[in-house]
Amino acid sequence: MKEKVCGVTGHREIPAEYMEQAEQGLRREIEKAIADGYTYFISGFADGADQLFAGIVLEKAKENPVLHLEAAIPYRNRYKRLMEDERTRAMLEACAKVEVVSEEWASNVYMKRNRYMVGQADRVITVYDGRENGGTVSTIRMVHAQRKEMREVPVGPYLPESMINLGYFRNTSGR
Repeated sequence: MKEKVCGVTGHREIPAEYMEQAEQGLRREIEKAIADGYTYFISGFADGADQLFAGIVLEKAKENPVLHLEAAIPYRNRYKRLMEDERTRAMLEACAKVEVVSEEWASNVYMKRNRYMVGQADRVITVYDGRENGGTVSTIRMVHAQRKEMREVPVGPYLPESMINLGYFRNTSGR
């Protein structure tokens, strides 16, 4: 049976006053994914939501050894920079797989990385603040285009009270 794969996309900069909300939402969605049979998780290891997601998955993997995390790194020098930080190096070393999507930097490496992650994933958890531009919303559109399951963790100052995810469907995070 094919392993169920859950990825993440989200903002790099989460304002401090929304960090706890983002972490609780990610924790809830990761726990829900595990309960739904997901055992393989993919993170792009960007600052913010990606690394928060990776940390929670690795914490859960200590309790549940069937869980695995893959790091999808956009280009080789980004990987080298991540390895310079003790905390991210430890997380990367704990990953079941590190996929470097491109050897060299190019203007589209982050989009290629996001396309790779969405292509691998059956479900994508989004940490989204309602902005209509940027990598997170582009990835959300990719998730919709590929008809993948998406779970939202709505956070941030741009998010209207009645936010419906880009008009596609209501937030499914259980609120």
